[in-house]
Amino acid sequence: MMDTPKPELPAFSDKDRTPLVDALMELLAWQQKQIDKLQQEILKLKGETLKPDIKPSKMDNATSENEDTGNDSDSSKPKKGPKRSKTATLKIDATIIIEPDKIPEGAIAKGYRDVVIQDIKFETFNTCYRLAQYQTVDGSYVSGQLPDMYGGCHFGKNLIGFILYQYHHQHVTQPLLLKQLHDLGVDISSGRLSQFITDGLDVFHDEKDQLLQAGLSVSQYVHADDTGARHNGKNGYCTHIGNELFAWFGSTESKNRINFLGCLGQGKAANYVLNAGALEYMARQKLPPAVLTRIEDSAMTHSDSAALEAWLDGHGIKAPRHRKIITEGVLMGGLLAQGIPITLAIISDDAGQFNVFDHALCWIHAERIINRLIPLNDDHVKAVDVVREQLWSIYRDLKAYKLNPDPGQVEMLKTRFQAMCSTKTSYATLNQALKRMGKNQHELLRVLDRPELPLHNNLSENDIRDYVKKRKISGSTRSDAGRRCRDTFASLKKTCLKHGISFWRYLKDRLLEENTIPPLPDLIRATVTCG
Repeated sequence: MMDTPKPELPAFSDKDRTPLVDALMELLAWQQKQIDKLQQEILKLKGETLKPDIKPSKMDNATSENEDTGNDSDSSKPKKGPKRSKTATLKIDATIIIEPDKIPEGAIAKGYRDVVIQDIKFETFNTCYRLAQYQTVDGSYVSGQLPDMYGGCHFGKNLIGFILYQYHHQHVTQPLLLKQLHDLGVDISSGRLSQFITDGLDVFHDEKDQLLQAGLSVSQYVHADDTGARHNGKNGYCTHIGNELFAWFGSTESKNRINFLGCLGQGKAANYVLNAGALEYMARQKLPPAVLTRIEDSAMTHSDSAALEAWLDGHGIKAPRHRKIITEGVLMGGLLAQGIPITLAIISDDAGQFNVFDHALCWIHAERIINRLIPLNDDHVKAVDVVREQLWSIYRDLKAYKLNPDPGQVEMLKTRFQAMCSTKTSYATLNQALKRMGKNQHELLRVLDRPELPLHNNLSENDIRDYVKKRKISGSTRSDAGRRCRDTFASLKKTCLKHGISFWRYLKDRLLEENTIPPLPDLIRATVTCG
C-alpha cells in the first residue's frame, strides 16, 4: 500500500495574507517540523536506517587572515614563543647513569646529557603492621596501636582518595570502579566501596556548607541556574549558585522561588524573619493591603517551616497565594537579616524563581528565543536576520560600555533597545518575542547602571554541565547520603578549579590531614581581600 501523497497548499497573493493567515502558516510549519521528528523516532524504534544528520563542512571556511588574502609569507605567520623546559620542575624519583658501550682510549669525560623519561607506577601498596602484644603480671594484655590516621579502617587514605577522585571527578561508575580496583589487586567488596563513596565524609560536607555563606559575603553578584536531579525514583532539581570565586550545588524536590530563597539562606538559623525588607517584598508582589495590615505589626522570627505554618494559621491567612507571598517575603527578610545586601545581583535566564534581589537577565538566552523561531517565508527570514543583527550590535556596544562606562551612551543604548523591541514585522511570532524582550528591558540593561555585572549566564551553565554529565552516567541517586555527597563534591571540585587547585591534591590534603591547602571559604574571602 502506497503512502498518501502530502497535500499541497494552494497559492495565494499578498492581498489574501492577513495576520491570522500568517499565524496559521507558522503553525503549519511548526507542525511539519514535529511530524518530521516523530517520523524519525518511529524509524528508530523499528530499527530502520535514519536520515543522517550531516553537518556542513568547515574545511572551506577561512580560519585566518592569511587564508583570506592568500598571503603565506613567513612574516605573516604567527611567531612562536620561546620553548619552555618540560622537565625542569619534575620530581626525579630515580637517577641511572649509563656509560657508552665502548669508550675510546684518551677520551675525556665531559659530564652528562640528561634525558628524563616520564612514567607512572600504578600498583597496590599493602602494609602489614605487626602489633606487639605483652601480658602483664596481672594477666591483662597491652599491645601496639595502629596509627591514628587509619581510625580502625583497613584501607589507607590514599586508596580512599583515589576512590573519591575516580567516582566524583572522573565520573567512573561504581561497578566499573569496583572492577578497576579488583584488576589492580585491591580486595574490596561492593558494599565497602559504597561506604567510602557516601559515609564518613563530614570534613567535606562541613567545608561545602560554608562555601555559599563565604561566597555571598564577598560577592556583588552570583549566577543561578537549575537542572533535573531525579532522586529515589522521584523527579527533583539541583540548583547552582556561584560566580568566579565559588560554586555551590543543592538538590531539592522543587525549583520554585521559595526553594531558591531557601537555598540562598542554607546553613543559617532564623531563616524566616518579618522585617521592613519582608514587608516591602510582599507589597511589590501585590499582597492585598488588608492582609499586609494584619501582619505588619507582628514580630516574627522562626527557624522551621512548621512554626511558620502555625503562625500563618494563627493570623487567619488561608489563601494559598497569600501564604506563598508571605513565605517568600519572610525568607527574603531572613536573608537581609543575615547581612545579604538587597543590591546583590542575581544573573539568570528568564526563569521566574530567580527574579529576586537585583535581577539581571542573560543576553544569550534572550537571543536564543529569536534564533529558535521557524521562519515561514523569505520575508520572515529577512526579518529575523535584521533583528538578530540589531540585537548583537547592541550586545557588542554593551560589552564596550562595560570596559569603558560612558554616561553619555546610556540613553542612546536604551533608545536603540526600545526601537528594536517595538519593531513591527510581517512575522507575528517574532513581534511577540520582541514585545516580551521589551518587558525585560530593566533586567537586560542592568549593566548600564552596574558595569561590573556580566551580560550572560554562561558561567552557571558551564558549572552545571559537569553535574549533568555525572547524572547521565550514573543515573539518579537513591539515598539521601548519596545525593548529599553528589552536591558536596560537585561544589568542592568546581571551587577548587576556580582557584587553580588540583582536586586530587585537595582530596589527599583533607584525608591525610596535611592542612597545606587553606579551607576553601577562607580562600574565597582572601581572594577578594587581596584583589
